Amino acid sequence: MKHPSDWTDTQRKRFLILGGLLLVAALLLVGWLVGEPMLRLASDPEAFRQWIAERQTSGLLLYGGMVCFQVFFAIIPGEPLEIAGGYAFGALWGTIACLAAATIGSLLVFLLVRRFGPRLVEVFFPKEKLHSIRFLQSSPRRTFLFLVVFMIPGTPKDLLCYFAGLTDMKFPVFLLICSLGRLPSLVTSTIGGDALGTQSYLFAAIVFAVTLLISGAGLLCYRWICKRHNREHPPHKPQD
Repeated sequence: MKHPSDWTDTQRKRFLILGGLLLVAALLLVGWLVGEPMLRLASDPEAFRQWIAERQTSGLLLYGGMVCFQVFFAIIPGEPLEIAGGYAFGALWGTIACLAAATIGSLLVFLLVRRFGPRLVEVFFPKEKLHSIRFLQSSPRRTFLFLVVFMIPGTPKDLLCYFAGLTDMKFPVFLLICSLGRLPSLVTSTIGGDALGTQSYLFAAIVFAVTLLISGAGLLCYRWICKRHNREHPPHKPQD
């Protein structure tokens, strides 16, 4: 059997393709086995709070692990976990717990992308999505734009975490952006979850309605920013 150093270019490409397919299959399997039950539990706030209460301190750690897992497996929506955190721990501690765990997850993603490069990012996001925010890589106002886009509710923050790892952004700068930038959307979700936990249903409905409107406006603003910058500075067509 040939040593890898003696492989031809064709053999190396086949090996990389096979390894990539196996990695994607493994990630999808983990997401299905863990992510789906996790979301189902988080979508039932009362069951989630009881599940946390039964485990006390370990429940808080498990919740943090869930949030980190969601940030890494970006195809899993984070809002149910944020709301469940407010329901289980209250607005203040729910925000603190969720923010700490999401920041750790974001930093893990950032470091892994720095290690493995675009192949890891493309497991979760198509090239077209990365292509649409390519302007963030070279813009002279990149740090400011990253922070603004991160702070707008409704923007794909997990995509931004993965993309940041492809840039030469400094680690402390990214730490500030991914922690401070998540606060607005986290606070509204945990306040709404806390209102559900205290049976303040009218207030919860108002919070979620306002959050939905802000998120919708934020998403439109994000798309406008992307279109504007890509129109002013057309990116190169992505290579296959």
